Amino acid sequence: MAEYDAEDLAAQLASENSRENINKRRSQRKRRRRMAFFRSIFRLITTVILLAAVSIAGYYLIGWGVQAYRDVRDMYEAYLIRQEENRGAVDVRFDGYTNVLVLGLDDAVNMDDAEEKRADAILLISMENATGKVRILNIPRDTWTPMAHNKGETRLANVYAVGGAPLMVRTINQMFDISIHQYVVIDLVTFGQIIDAVGGIDLYIERDMDYDDPAAGLAIHMRQGYRHLDGKGAEYYLRYRSDDLGDLGRTQRQQKFVKAFYAKLLRVDTLPKVPKIADILKQNVTTSAELFDSVHLGNVIRKLSSEPPRTIMLPGDFSREDDTVWIMDRTAADEIIHELFPPEEAGQEKQEEKS
Repeated sequence: MAEYDAEDLAAQLASENSRENINKRRSQRKRRRRMAFFRSIFRLITTVILLAAVSIAGYYLIGWGVQAYRDVRDMYEAYLIRQEENRGAVDVRFDGYTNVLVLGLDDAVNMDDAEEKRADAILLISMENATGKVRILNIPRDTWTPMAHNKGETRLANVYAVGGAPLMVRTINQMFDISIHQYVVIDLVTFGQIIDAVGGIDLYIERDMDYDDPAAGLAIHMRQGYRHLDGKGAEYYLRYRSDDLGDLGRTQRQQKFVKAFYAKLLRVDTLPKVPKIADILKQNVTTSAELFDSVHLGNVIRKLSSEPPRTIMLPGDFSREDDTVWIMDRTAADEIIHELFPPEEAGQEKQEEKS
């Protein structure tokens, strides 16, 4: 009987242990299900929050992108309008060139003794985009010409006083039927700063130069021979005109100086001075070039040829009625322009002959 009770007690204990284990396992499964449920809820909430955040961020990002696009588009359209006002329409015939009109201003007075800026030096610089070759057409400031927009006739130097650089661009465009892509306007002080920044220019002065003009603040006294010209010396050399050739002689000196200056810019020892030159240009030079032009101009400058630029003076002669006025030779000028900017058909014929 005692054995029976022991066995019955053991069975009872085993049964209770089994139920307890079953209950534990059930409880554990319930906890796991609850945890799995809570984790699912948490992941769902987290996913919803992330999706909402991404949606909101995407909405604002898209809105910002659309607004940025509109701002850039409006800036570019405003840039096109300004360029149209500055230079007029650009003919596709000149897409292979970058033509820049450089105007050097003097400090003059008009008939009423009021200060009046006029173009003392007028250079049309044409850079061939593919080869980097540079051609410079030097136009005498006293060239007699009709102004654009039917504003009458005058010396080319006076056109700047009438309508600034935009009128100069359109007048020269009208004279030669050449599209001008950009213009640069520089005064005498800035010009001297740039010459000093590059370390001056070594040049042969072809004759003694003696000229005094107290009203203009000029006292030019330079001896013949090789000279190192700083900014002020370069200004005197280019402004001197008291010789038999007058303005023609000054134009020829401008051509000579431009070649020497170009060679100095391409020298290796000038490279460290480029930031200073750029700062001078940024602070004191007026130009039509803007941010949208920077990539193109940068590529053109990087390709500049090491060959000296070809300099050409506008053909013509002094007027019989006034020997201070330069009259352009239309036929000779047209031939030069045709040579510098050959028609597309002629260019194709040359390429076919070479091939």
